Amino acid sequence: MKAVKMSEGIYRVGANIKNGDMFEGMWPIPDGVSLNCYVVAGDKTALIDMVDDWNDAPGQIREQLNSISMGIEDFDYLILNHMEPDHIGWLQEFVTINPKVQIVTTTKGVDLVKAFCGITKNVMAVKSGDTLDLGNGKILSFTEVPNVHWPETMVTYEVNSGILFSCDAFGSYGEVNEAVFDDELSQEQNDFYDRESLRYYANIIATFSIFVLKAIDKLAGLNIKMIAPSHGIVWRENPGVIVERYKQYAEFMNGKGLPEITLIWGSMYGYTEKVVNSVVKGIRSESVPVHVHRVPEENASWALADAWKSAGLVFGMPTYEYKMFPPIAGVVDVFEDKRVWNKKVFRFGSFGWSGGAQKDFLEKTKKLKWEFVEPLEWQGEADEEAHKIAFERGAELARMIKNGD
Repeated sequence: MKAVKMSEGIYRVGANIKNGDMFEGMWPIPDGVSLNCYVVAGDKTALIDMVDDWNDAPGQIREQLNSISMGIEDFDYLILNHMEPDHIGWLQEFVTINPKVQIVTTTKGVDLVKAFCGITKNVMAVKSGDTLDLGNGKILSFTEVPNVHWPETMVTYEVNSGILFSCDAFGSYGEVNEAVFDDELSQEQNDFYDRESLRYYANIIATFSIFVLKAIDKLAGLNIKMIAPSHGIVWRENPGVIVERYKQYAEFMNGKGLPEITLIWGSMYGYTEKVVNSVVKGIRSESVPVHVHRVPEENASWALADAWKSAGLVFGMPTYEYKMFPPIAGVVDVFEDKRVWNKKVFRFGSFGWSGGAQKDFLEKTKKLKWEFVEPLEWQGEADEEAHKIAFERGAELARMIKNGD
């Protein structure tokens, strides 16, 4: 691939990670993920964001820089918007090649550059409102957006082109190839990035939704003509689309979920599994969409994405040694960490010699601001009456979601 021109003197260079690894060591990326960097060339040159030495990302970046007759040694500034290792893992090697480069980051970023890379020389701190004039009409302006999604995070805005370099904000999973801009994508590709921006948000950003809304407000005064994140496509035709999408994602935490239900279930010997279909039929009898996920067979990444946007949740699980079935307990822990708040919830499941899952479930979820439908539990095999109740409770939850109760 070659560097892609975004505006006069501004280019996107990127690497695709598609080796089967997991993002952050836990989130599947079957369609890969891109690591995007950006060249801004005035009288002096800056590289905005960087990469880890992951799946030969540095080699991919260097190849694309060569296509515009540039090398690592040519940069005067390296702008580090965010210090997570997927963005700075190759920093020590970069500085070895280009020891004169001036690193630009926030005050908290300075500390993290030292902590992760042991680098203290030529590191400059900036704050909101500071600018860096590269000459020849290229002016970078910096805005701190703490906790989107680390405390040191900032975004960089090129004043004359109107390009916002947003790092992890407004990003998505999925590799990026020749079609770099949103207006170059087919409808199918747009739908893909729609889904993967939600899953990326739910997996990576969701915990910090309050700060996402604050950051969007803080950036509202900028004349943004293009949004260039560090993961995913560049938004050129209508950058407001991804901003509004992220705003909606953040508002899901406040009880503004879509009129849909996500059902997550796990079963030891099939006794809970046999009732799943009765619940689903009850939900669908009210014409409410339902997304069904089974764990541990499926990574929680996808269940989290659907749960984040859904107004209603259903958990199907047996009691396991007086507590929740451990794979479901793990999902609940993730939901607590990611602040899957303000949902309407129904839980069902079997037990053997003793119950206990419901008590454990209520204890583990008491901070999540959930409103509960009466649970359904039975011993051993579910009888006809249990299936009937499962249908009715599924329909009851669906009516609550549909009517906004």
